[in-house]
Amino acid sequence: MGKVRTSAVVVRQIQLSPGIFDLRLFVPAIAREAKPGQFVNVWINDRARILPRPISICGIDRANGVIRLVYRVTGEHSGTVEFVSFERGSRINDTRFTGETTGTEELSSYQRGTELMTLGPLGNGFPTDFEDVCVIGGGIGLPPMLGVLKAVKGKKTAVLGYRNSDMFLKEEFDTAADQVIVATEDGSFGTRGTVLDAVRESGYEPKAVLACGPKPMLRALKAWAAEKSIPLWVSMEERMACGVGACLGCITPSTETDEHSQVKNKRVCKDGPVFRAEEVDLG
Repeated sequence: MGKVRTSAVVVRQIQLSPGIFDLRLFVPAIAREAKPGQFVNVWINDRARILPRPISICGIDRANGVIRLVYRVTGEHSGTVEFVSFERGSRINDTRFTGETTGTEELSSYQRGTELMTLGPLGNGFPTDFEDVCVIGGGIGLPPMLGVLKAVKGKKTAVLGYRNSDMFLKEEFDTAADQVIVATEDGSFGTRGTVLDAVRESGYEPKAVLACGPKPMLRALKAWAAEKSIPLWVSMEERMACGVGACLGCITPSTETDEHSQVKNKRVCKDGPVFRAEEVDLG
């Protein structure tokens, strides 16, 4: 059926850690079609905000028609927001807005039963047919990789990159992976440094790698994978407007000529967000 624009209903929303929220949406039309690594566009219920927010899919519950989105609240705001969370239908606290909020901040306040417009599933996803694969996530690139990890049937190792000991989703990675390797920037847990530092320290050499995170991380992984002749797929994080490839707002340099623009560019939303590493120029 492909992508569809449809109304979704908030099933549950909780805060995982400072600025990180876990949103479950009842949206059967998208849950039926979604693949690990794809994303959805989510519209805020504020008509002053025209553009949707693209958010990677963290989990897919086809049987119950639910998708899971784990996202970070970003941007500046004036005033204050008190978060509302619903767990098994029980109200935990009240929500009050004072002043102006950002789009993701308003999204984080939505309660069970709130309706909002969505478009998806968008983009392509990761391959998951591997006998042995390493899944690497850094920062807010971690949520989509949890869904990918759960979809892989073979042996799987997860390498997780955090800023500090506030390691959201780690327990779920521990359950889903055969092996978990952790790096923290401040050295509070695991290897001090980057995900690549952690892989090198462990001595582990995977047969294939799937990764999502900030561009410097992907750039370093691409150079390392090329040196080791390891197949690498990357999911790129770019600012998006339309999400369907029409506006050319999320162009990234590529090593191949794009069919749409006829130049060496790729549209992250349409041609990606997942690419073989050799397809894209990561700088």
